Amino acid sequence: MTAAKGSQNNFDYDLIVIGAGYGGFDAAKHAADHGLRTAIIEKGDMGGTCVNRGCVPSKALLAASGKVRELSDAGHLAQFGIKTSGHSFDRQAIANHANQLVANIRENLTKTLERAGVSILRGEGRMQGSQQVALRQLDGIERLLTAKDVVLASGSDPFVPPGITTDGSTVFTSDDAIKLESLPPWLAIIGSGYIGLEFADVYTALGCEVTMIEALDRVMPTFDPDIAKLAARKLIDGRDIETKVGVFASKVVPGNPVRIELIDANSKELVEVLEVDAVLVATGRVPTSKDLNLAAVGVETNRGFIPVDDQMRVLANAEPVPHLWAVGDVTGKMMLAHTAAAQGAVAVDNILGHQRQIDYRSIPAATFTHPEISSVGLSEVEAKALAVEAGFELGTVRSYFKANSKALAELESDGIMKLLFNKGTGEVLGAHIYGLHAADLIQEVANAVARRLSVKQLANEVHTHPTLSEVVEVAYKQAAMAVAG
Repeated sequence: MTAAKGSQNNFDYDLIVIGAGYGGFDAAKHAADHGLRTAIIEKGDMGGTCVNRGCVPSKALLAASGKVRELSDAGHLAQFGIKTSGHSFDRQAIANHANQLVANIRENLTKTLERAGVSILRGEGRMQGSQQVALRQLDGIERLLTAKDVVLASGSDPFVPPGITTDGSTVFTSDDAIKLESLPPWLAIIGSGYIGLEFADVYTALGCEVTMIEALDRVMPTFDPDIAKLAARKLIDGRDIETKVGVFASKVVPGNPVRIELIDANSKELVEVLEVDAVLVATGRVPTSKDLNLAAVGVETNRGFIPVDDQMRVLANAEPVPHLWAVGDVTGKMMLAHTAAAQGAVAVDNILGHQRQIDYRSIPAATFTHPEISSVGLSEVEAKALAVEAGFELGTVRSYFKANSKALAELESDGIMKLLFNKGTGEVLGAHIYGLHAADLIQEVANAVARRLSVKQLANEVHTHPTLSEVVEVAYKQAAMAVAG
């Protein structure tokens, strides 16, 4: 291993970032924009999971399949006075749309880093010691690099439970699903979280029959129960998706057909054997950290996740490791692209000497189904626990899309917003939305949560009429009526 030439402060770089996903990208760009000599190491495609196998291509597929769903719903169009004479779609053209979007954004991201002055190093990076990074280039040459600070942003991979064998074609994860290489007549989706829901939306719109398998006792277990109950009526029941809850897919064997053995989640006894055309495994994600050689800096992971504090400093034995930071999925905090980006900026701000902590409560999340689901802040369970602990009364109000003029004009009035707040101070604690453009509407509430604003203040803000944002306005006004004083 050859060492790179040292710089005037005896380090090759001020900052080395390992991983060029959204977290690594934002950290590197933010650092370079503030004058730090920065390098970013990436062994795969620039942009990481989000750009290449996650957010970007999946939203392209959802956009295209959503158009197909609209054209297929003759009854809905007839209410507008619109008649269609049929439609068709080209699976490969839809896939090409997603692929082209990925290529464009990946190129733009790379050029942005280059323009900012970031050195892009292609290969695999791992820790060699304090402020030392070993780089194995794609050509096999190994180099030892030094940096004043190092940010770990290695991301995550799809989780495949024991007993499930994937082959990338008949049994596959979201990494393969975004390629849309086929449309299996009968697809089983294991998991009913946001990944499973979004792909169920895509595949059913394109004519596939779907069976959704969930180990817990209800579908959509990670969503607010009231939101999930209403959303499931359209996103699952309304699409005639078969659901099987309280069962594990204990064994999945690729083939034609694919064989799935289902066992009871409690008794672990075999209850059913399914034979389907294909299986999508949507059971979450696991951190990519095993090849970072964290032992070289005395760091132990927790189930693969790198422990960090709210300044994004890596922890060893609960104490910060000097000059070592981690951001993104590998930290396990909120496995979302925009969370990773926010963490990257926070880490660099602290490297620059600006004391800053991340506020996870104000980071929104969205599921891009048709209609969408979004949330920010505390769940109702968390809010109730905080109310007991802090000694305040929790307030809850609901605002309905069926009372919104814009939603009625769109004939999309199936939706609800639940707002959680402190009845004493009016502080907004969280919100959960299901309905048209819920992913956009949640940002207004996220901004309020970030500033710890009271519904008393927010109720006086004027919203454009007629817009969907009035759903939020109505909730604020209802909540303000319930606040003491």
